[in-house]
Amino acid sequence: MRRCNIDSKRRISIALAYDPADIAPRVIASGQGAEAERIIAIAEEAGVRIMEDAALAALLNSVPPGEIIPEWCWETVAKILSFVLAGERG
Repeated sequence: MRRCNIDSKRRISIALAYDPADIAPRVIASGQGAEAERIIAIAEEAGVRIMEDAALAALLNSVPPGEIIPEWCWETVAKILSFVLAGERG
């Protein structure tokens, strides 16, 4: 499973995970303020690359954890996951 976080300057963080058995990535955690900072800290500890996109973070903040991301943001999230995978491959 691949994961990435999207962090905005407004301190919103969304953690995504993708399982090939799913049609699209899922939100696995989201938070604002101190919770956002905890999500980022956990991701950094795990070596997960962090991608900043304030607009997408604000929009995905309304998706409950465990839910698949909405179809309208698949292309943008695919670009982010591509960025994450490229970094993992070196």
